[in-house]
Amino acid sequence: QLETLEQEEQERLELRPHPVERRTHMVNDQHGLTVTKILREGEAEPQCQIFSYSRAELRGLLLEGASLLLLRVLAWRRAVPPGLVFPAIDTEGYLCTVSY
Repeated sequence: QLETLEQEEQERLELRPHPVERRTHMVNDQHGLTVTKILREGEAEPQCQIFSYSRAELRGLLLEGASLLLLRVLAWRRAVPPGLVFPAIDTEGYLCTVSY
């Protein structure tokens, strides 16, 4: 019954003359998950997008940290159960599925 309560991701690409910075912040609360995505390119104003997902949409959600833990357990057991599929959040902040 592990559950991610909060997750922060930050990525910065030093592409001259326009560096790109992406930040994604996810917070799990009683209503579901709120994803705040901020993108800044060069000197432009940051663009902010907010996504919210209900608990029903997120049943079985596998975020990055939990995915790494699961991969280690599967590697240790040297077995992957057939049809192992979970909901996940992609790099853009949208709900998707991940399969092993």
